[in-house]
Amino acid sequence: MHAFDVLGDPVRRRILELLADGERAAGTVGEVVRAEFGISPPAVSQHLRVLREAGFVTVRPEGTRRLYAVRATPLREIEVWLERFRPFWDQRLDALATELARGRRARREQPARGGTTTGTPDRTGSVSEEDT
Repeated sequence: MHAFDVLGDPVRRRILELLADGERAAGTVGEVVRAEFGISPPAVSQHLRVLREAGFVTVRPEGTRRLYAVRATPLREIEVWLERFRPFWDQRLDALATELARGRRARREQPARGGTTTGTPDRTGSVSEEDT
């Protein structure tokens, strides 16, 4: 199964998000996923199996529990595939950063240009006629 086929399912993406914070027991993952998606325990197990067989997660037994963790290799493969598209969003992110910087600069310069803001008290606490 192709990596994007695996990640195309919102339940499997959510499972990976949960595991991104570290290893978790299948029961813990199942509780969250069942609550959020309303699916049965066997359905959660099926999603975990798909992730395991596709190489996205590892599982290790600990007593009666099964602990799942993310495997980075398939995610790196996706990153390599996405790399060819980076120029599309890098340019837009750079433009966004420029606009944010302009906005911050404009806010810093605004009080210096205009003096007091309309309707604000002067040092004595009264509002001047110019401000009203």
